[in-house]
Amino acid sequence: MNRRHFLLAGLACAFAAAPAVAQPARFQPTRFSVQVRGSGPDVILIPGLTSGRDVWADAVAAVPGYRYHLIQIAGFGGEPARDNGRGPIVGPLADQIARYIETRGLRQPALVGHSMGGTLAMLVALRRPELAGRVMVVDMLPQPAGLYGGTASGWGALARSLGAMMDTSGGRQLFANLMGAFSPPGRVAGSDPHVVGRAMSELGATDLGPELGRLRAPLTVVYASPDARANAIIDRQFAAAYAHGRGARLIRVDGSSHMVMRDQPARFAAVMRRFLTR
Repeated sequence: MNRRHFLLAGLACAFAAAPAVAQPARFQPTRFSVQVRGSGPDVILIPGLTSGRDVWADAVAAVPGYRYHLIQIAGFGGEPARDNGRGPIVGPLADQIARYIETRGLRQPALVGHSMGGTLAMLVALRRPELAGRVMVVDMLPQPAGLYGGTASGWGALARSLGAMMDTSGGRQLFANLMGAFSPPGRVAGSDPHVVGRAMSELGATDLGPELGRLRAPLTVVYASPDARANAIIDRQFAAAYAHGRGARLIRVDGSSHMVMRDQPARFAAVMRRFLTR
């Protein structure tokens, strides 16, 4: 054996004898679960308050060619509350979604969020701009209290009353009735009322409007108008709310209530396809 072969053999023995380096445990979200479907560029789909991942079923089927990461928030739509059962919800959720993107090695995926999911998509893109490729917000204002005719600064008293509602069966039923207009059929009853109430309270105190000027990812906002007579009013509301979003693209979907992807599936699929291919 010549000198070169001797050295190579020695190195091989040394590497074989060296102890294996422990690999870090793969991050497992504790505030949501994920199902991955399809193949292609990555798209994160985030449902809204009380909704499950199934709200995206029509859109996923109609717009193939992507690897969809369908999130289901713990405590909503029959999913156990897990870490959302205590403490703050919205901010930690955004942090875990960002960590999921980072630890899975996703390269600037598109973020699509409906209602509360839209708030989460914007939060991820604002907090971790290097992780977001583009953002689509579906029927949500940067100041969510605006959907109920309120403001973030005036939300305190209503937030406290929402918390008190959860302590009685009558209050929970009233809350479920109120939430019915913003949720898929049957989903409110299958959601943890305390998680829903705390999440709604946090959303009501949120105002991302002034921060939108820092948003680097291209922003598309899809919003519903159930009645043509209200078009002009709704147009002005969303235009004013997203005025700080530089180059934000606003798209109105007529004949739709809050659940745009279900009320107008063909129109929504066309908008999402264009959003993903721009």
